[in-house]
Amino acid sequence: MPAKEYRNSHVADNREQVEYHIREILRLIGEDPDREGLLDTPARVTRMYEEIFAGYEADVKDILGVAFDEKHEELVIVKDIVYYSQCEHHMAPFFGKIHIGYIPSGKIAGLSKFARLVEAVTRRLQVQERITSEIADIIETELEPHGCMVVVEGEHLCMCARGVKKPGSKTVTSAVRGLFRTDAPARSEFLSLIKD
Repeated sequence: MPAKEYRNSHVADNREQVEYHIREILRLIGEDPDREGLLDTPARVTRMYEEIFAGYEADVKDILGVAFDEKHEELVIVKDIVYYSQCEHHMAPFFGKIHIGYIPSGKIAGLSKFARLVEAVTRRLQVQERITSEIADIIETELEPHGCMVVVEGEHLCMCARGVKKPGSKTVTSAVRGLFRTDAPARSEFLSLIKD
């Protein structure tokens, strides 16, 4: 069964208003919204918003809801999950990779569920620090592992393309829960396994 495709219904339900305001923004920045290249831009941006803000429609706690009983109690890592999000301060894109590790305590989730969780959390106006904590908190609540750790790498266009203009700069954040807080060898194992 294909993965559920989320769309932001708030945008879809208010399509005319969103298109009107995009058109007004074009006008207010000095563009001619009736110029041939821009005629369909408000509709295209509206469709894009339905997609990139689809996380508001997802029930993030429900994504990991189907767990399997399994006696495996060793480290599980899903790494290099690519994400795209929008900075809530500038509405500029940021993107990168997320690495998730957890030590099950009798419940495991299907591996694709972690990618779906990342999609649900990142497809909203966000900050990288919140993404990192939210993912760790959801895993801790829903799977009740011995411990979990999340590392998020991000390149922020609000820093690379404007402001200080430092392209290639990356921000790395981490969230550590349970056993990983006190067990330095477990933390080290996770960190060594996520390196390329």
